[in-house]
Amino acid sequence: MATTPPSVALVTGASSGIGKAIVLQLIADGWIVYGAARRLDKMDAIAAAGAKVLAIDVTDDASMTAAIQTLLAAEGRIDALVNNAGYGSYGALEDVPIEEARRQFEVNVFGLMRLTQLVLPTMRAAKSGTIVNISSMGGRIWMPIGGWYHATKHALEVLSDTLRVEVASFGIRVVIVQPGQIESEWSQVAARSLEQTSVGSAYGDQIAPVKKLLSRYSNASSPDCVAQAVSKAVNSSNPDRRYTTPLDAEIFVFLHWLLPEQAWEWLISTIIR
Repeated sequence: MATTPPSVALVTGASSGIGKAIVLQLIADGWIVYGAARRLDKMDAIAAAGAKVLAIDVTDDASMTAAIQTLLAAEGRIDALVNNAGYGSYGALEDVPIEEARRQFEVNVFGLMRLTQLVLPTMRAAKSGTIVNISSMGGRIWMPIGGWYHATKHALEVLSDTLRVEVASFGIRVVIVQPGQIESEWSQVAARSLEQTSVGSAYGDQIAPVKKLLSRYSNASSPDCVAQAVSKAVNSSNPDRRYTTPLDAEIFVFLHWLLPEQAWEWLISTIIR
């Protein structure tokens, strides 16, 4: 009797944190997993665990195209794309150089969607596939000093919902995962960007408490909770549209949905006071 071959997944941003946890979880689930990041030498740990690694820069079209061609030449299929690559760049909207704002959109939105475009023809031909976009609770809520980051994640939420409807008739599922405070390099990158943009800023009274909030990520939840949500999404024939994890993300997303805008502004102003 013929056996069904293992499913194949591509996970971006796989060198550390959430991406690394997702790769290890899907390997444990029995998938063939390709981990992708800009530098191959940063993925020795997942390679040792059984992942196949690819060099991908999501701001470089040639890099993404070559990686997808390599994967398809080896496997002939791709059953799941987990778009995890992304970063947070913080600062007051007036302070952040517009070039940095553009770069954040390039990584968090345009690069992600271009990679999605590259895998869709194969998924359409197979009439099957799952695209998981790692958004953030910041895609449903907003806070000052993180406006550019929130804007990228809000854009990703809208694009994901639109894509879900567009590709449903081809048997392709689109899922959003919204992490909250997670142990990863994200907070360090966000804190460094905030340090750079806040020198001499007129918004110091708002920046100081946001710095404190970012420092609290050292007590954040394990990235395993996000990996488990991704596992549920890609192993289900009828996944939820959104998975919000851990509890802090669920609470903030619920409160934003529940409260009038004026009440939300009061709450956020209180938090960053």
